[in-house]
Amino acid sequence: MDIEIEIDELVLHGFPPGDRYRIGEAVQAEMARIFVERGLSGIGQQNVTADRLDGGTFNTAAGAPAVGSQIAAAVHQAVAAAADSQGASR
Repeated sequence: MDIEIEIDELVLHGFPPGDRYRIGEAVQAEMARIFVERGLSGIGQQNVTADRLDGGTFNTAAGAPAVGSQIAAAVHQAVAAAADSQGASR
């Protein structure tokens, strides 16, 4: 299954602006890994769209390498929930 995710804006509070590219690259790499590893069960070939996904909140030490992993996991969970919600309404 091919998965394409387009994120227009990722809002992160509490991180230095200079870290945005490093964090963005970490999120992208980790999202690719998570979606390949876990996929999205039950969506088949349907398109899932959402104007906004709330990835929730988490605490981490500034500059920690786990930031990308935490954000990617939150996005995966939010996308899976949106897919479940849209699948249930069909």
